[in-house]
Amino acid sequence: MTYLDEILKFRRDTRHFTSDEVPDAVIKKALQAGHWAPSVGLTDATKYYLIKSAEIKKAIKNLFLDYDEKAVSLTNNEQQKLAYKALKLEAIEEAPLGLVICYDRSVLNNFTIGTVGSNESVKFSSVCAAQNIWLSLTEQGYSMGWVSILNYYQFKQLLGLPENIEPLGYFCVGKPATDYDNQPMLQQLNWKQKQEIPLVEEISVLHESKVEKVCFDFKKEIDAAAFANALQHKIDQKTKPTGSLGILEVLAKQIGMVFQTLEPKITKPNLVVFAADHGIANHGVSAYPQDVTRQMVSNFLTGGAAINVFCKQNKIELAIVDAGVNYDFPMNTNLISAKIGKGTHSFLQGPAMSKTEVELCFIKGSEIVSTIAEAGSNCIGFGEMGIGNTATASVLMSIILELPIEDCVGKGAGVNEEQFIRKIEILKKCLANYNGSEDLDSKLAYFGGFEIMQMVGGMLQAKESNMLILVDGFICSVAFLIAFKKNPSIIKNAIFCHSSAEQGHQKILDYFGVRSLLQLDLRLGEGTGCAIAFPIIESAVAFLNEMTSFEIAGVSGR
Repeated sequence: MTYLDEILKFRRDTRHFTSDEVPDAVIKKALQAGHWAPSVGLTDATKYYLIKSAEIKKAIKNLFLDYDEKAVSLTNNEQQKLAYKALKLEAIEEAPLGLVICYDRSVLNNFTIGTVGSNESVKFSSVCAAQNIWLSLTEQGYSMGWVSILNYYQFKQLLGLPENIEPLGYFCVGKPATDYDNQPMLQQLNWKQKQEIPLVEEISVLHESKVEKVCFDFKKEIDAAAFANALQHKIDQKTKPTGSLGILEVLAKQIGMVFQTLEPKITKPNLVVFAADHGIANHGVSAYPQDVTRQMVSNFLTGGAAINVFCKQNKIELAIVDAGVNYDFPMNTNLISAKIGKGTHSFLQGPAMSKTEVELCFIKGSEIVSTIAEAGSNCIGFGEMGIGNTATASVLMSIILELPIEDCVGKGAGVNEEQFIRKIEILKKCLANYNGSEDLDSKLAYFGGFEIMQMVGGMLQAKESNMLILVDGFICSVAFLIAFKKNPSIIKNAIFCHSSAEQGHQKILDYFGVRSLLQLDLRLGEGTGCAIAFPIIESAVAFLNEMTSFEIAGVSGR
């Protein structure tokens, strides 16, 4: 065994340290080793921060403890829960030195060799640097422990890191107090055994990459004039002045027409939140860093978001879809995986996605909704989550409705006036840079978002399955606008649940000539408007089915 082999074999993710200080020469040599690591396109995107302050270490430890409680709740059984709690997973306060290894995603603002296939290649470079640092410390008789059980958004705030700097985690550095019997600590404690040899498999068969264009079998609309008259007669004969229930009467007639019955029923209502990341977010068009998408999806999965509360309140089945979040979620989460990629590319520099990826989105969205319809649901709401997706939706709206981008752009969540002006200027530049084909599908690929296109496929499938389609705010309405361009008859199934505070939303509603159910100045997304409006929709069905007629009640209709 060579000396290098020994260093590789005996490197440990260390959680037990002596109190010995780490000499400057040791950390300097280790960081130089990190700098020698592969760097995609020679971006030099890796940054390092040293932490010696006891106050800062304590604050980071508290962050760990908060998220560690969430990790405990994800264990599979009580025995595993107890075993997990017994593990020592960090040495934040004990280790003499803290190291934060970060990557600078602002390098993606310009063309960089090696990042076209994946924006995450910049992060991969920093991981290589972390490994080099680890090996250098091991060779010098020191070690490191990686702490990743943190709320990264709060972690960045605590350290005052700029929006474009993304940490891999917190690394504890010092002289190891144990060699863990020369084996990984988790293996020493019988948590899990590491395999003796690597998993290797040769691929010798070339598999064809083929995406068939999705086709929706839209049913021919029947002549429904006579049935519409029968529905209207039933509504008018209820014990009330004609039209006195206002929008509820319009809703009742629409729902009866969709289901082609005088006694419609809503069965197994569902709401699906599609989540994805956007390359355009790297250019400061949002008030929040891209990692918030991942954080909010985790929040959905643990039941802590607004949409969870409102769906639970109104007995709506909720599903969360990973359409393209820049993160790998654990396999044991209650998440529908429909990931097309880890976020789109920035359309400031080129196409956000390919036409093949757009077709994949349509297929994925269609399959998800088809499964829900086959389970007996006839009412589905759509929601979304994705940092930067108001920028994407604004550009798509501008293209489809042929409006100036200034008339379409909204502030999104939390953007101040200065950021808003910058957002408009960036999106103007994006539109000016476009030199592709003028057909809609080419533009959808160039400027689209994974979650938006999956909603389009889902909405078109909902129409084919003859479901009520509940449309949320601005971004969902842009998805519906695209679906409408594909099949204009979809408007008959749509209920627009609220008027968003985003300026472009009202223009879309005006384009359709429709009135939303609620005006609450919502701008959250997630499908919250659908969930909040659902009781009103149920009220429309209830009065149509249960309210007495003048004849039965013996009340004069005049």
